[in-house]
Amino acid sequence: MAEWHSQVLHLLYESFGWIAFLSWSVSFWPQVLLNYKRKSVVGLNFDFVVLNFTKHSSYLVFNAAMFFSPTVQAQYHRKYGPDELIPVAPSDVAFSVHAVALTAVTLVQLCIYQRGAQKVSFSARVITALAWTAAAVFLVWQGAAHHRWLEVVTFFNYIQLVMTSIKYIPQAWMNYRRKSTDGWSIENILLDFTGGALSLAMMILQSADQGSLQNLVGNVGKLGLSLEVMLFDAFFILQHYVLYTDRSSRTVESAAPKVVEKSEYRAVDVSEH
Repeated sequence: MAEWHSQVLHLLYESFGWIAFLSWSVSFWPQVLLNYKRKSVVGLNFDFVVLNFTKHSSYLVFNAAMFFSPTVQAQYHRKYGPDELIPVAPSDVAFSVHAVALTAVTLVQLCIYQRGAQKVSFSARVITALAWTAAAVFLVWQGAAHHRWLEVVTFFNYIQLVMTSIKYIPQAWMNYRRKSTDGWSIENILLDFTGGALSLAMMILQSADQGSLQNLVGNVGKLGLSLEVMLFDAFFILQHYVLYTDRSSRTVESAAPKVVEKSEYRAVDVSEH
């Protein structure tokens, strides 16, 4: 059975995992609370939320199957070696469950709060449909037909990696067009970056303990996730703190339609006479 060689590295690994879990999990709440406080989702890109839900759902499938399924674990050890640790921690599973739940809440907020002219784009709907269709085909082909369950869950991991690489683009582009980050929680980004850095540190610690890079190869989705998250979050931090610091409040006010009461018109008419 695979085991840790250094208890110190193991302790650091578990500690980093739960701190990353807290950082990533808490990162969802500022946006949810901001939407609730404003009763508006103006400034939050709908494509980002939809793609994010697909990303976290597919990542949950990978993490849960890799952590709980003896069949998947046996196939992993046959492929990468019996002494290799399973590259999914309990904190990874807990994070995925929380992420899917909070992203679902955000989807509900898109439906019930003021949204202006925003909607899910045709391209985002097509990408989402293609991702789940491909997952279903792979499930039947590799899973039901050939019982290659490791290949199936790995495919879900690749889906989350692709979704991560594209989900931030609509929001970044929207911020650029509006020259504003209002409506997009910067606290979310700072916590997200912290989670990504700690997740990467976990993989490095495990590789150092095992003296092997199989941990990185066996969970390339987690490696790619950490690097992509840190890259995009750094760009959002640049947008918020450097590029769009002065015009943010003015842009959001102009983005929401102004409602003028009839009493205001009457007041103007009286003053003119």
